[in-house]
Amino acid sequence: MTDHSEVDKVTGTATTGHAWDGIKELNTPLPRWWLITFYLTIVWAIGYWVVYPAWPLITSHTTGLLNYSTRADVGVELANLEKIRGEKMVKLAATPLAEIEKDPALLALARASGKSAFGDNCAPCHGSGGAGAKGFPNLNDDDWLWGGTLAEIHQTIEFGARSGHAKARESQMPAFGRDGILKPDEIVAVAGHVRALAGLPVRPQSDRALGNKLFADNCEVCHGPDGKGKQEIGAPNLTDAIWLHGSDEATIIDVIANSRAGVMPAWAGRLDPVTIKSLAVYVHTLGGGK
Repeated sequence: MTDHSEVDKVTGTATTGHAWDGIKELNTPLPRWWLITFYLTIVWAIGYWVVYPAWPLITSHTTGLLNYSTRADVGVELANLEKIRGEKMVKLAATPLAEIEKDPALLALARASGKSAFGDNCAPCHGSGGAGAKGFPNLNDDDWLWGGTLAEIHQTIEFGARSGHAKARESQMPAFGRDGILKPDEIVAVAGHVRALAGLPVRPQSDRALGNKLFADNCEVCHGPDGKGKQEIGAPNLTDAIWLHGSDEATIIDVIANSRAGVMPAWAGRLDPVTIKSLAVYVHTLGGGK
């Protein structure tokens, strides 16, 4: 075989003899320390496969010489935790919901358990501190669509809202524009009236008389003549400064025209009764419970 290697005139480095489109490859092998490290990682990987569980099989996996599993460690720790908390959790389960907050020890346990469950299940929508987001209620204030008493919060958590559960909270605002109930100019007039109820600025050319009449004819049955809403049917208060989707005119017009209907899951069947009870206590004590 003919050796086509030569010394590159620019770098002074020998070439491998390979060339592509006139570009010659320099003979610059990897440093020995790098190669040794690379081979050691291969040896380490093989050793790891032998010592620890590693390879999946058809119905199981290789267990390794140590048969070690972090999952098993977590299971042991959870079992030990259940032993420690067992009696207290039994007492929490047996205590009526209304009596938990009267017992400092049970209250602390319920809040700790509820906070953990809230972080795992509720925080993605309501935020880690329950402050909510656009379209997701703030659980720290005193504005409640379905009521903020301990029992009402418990019912909402247990059965959800529009969740499909037979005992779920149910309400439905008509889509006045999409369903052809009101014309576009009428929707604008109603939006102006709603903003006026909340003490927000209204465009000067807004037909206040028309908006007042249309509100009375279409919205008053749920939101009340003064716009303060009805918790028994989940109709929000339109006179406060708390808005689920926003208070700007464009958003209010869109809500009137197209409606909004958020869904909260029913946690009954997903979480055990004690966890649901703890969640209710935790939410109730966030600051906005009544």
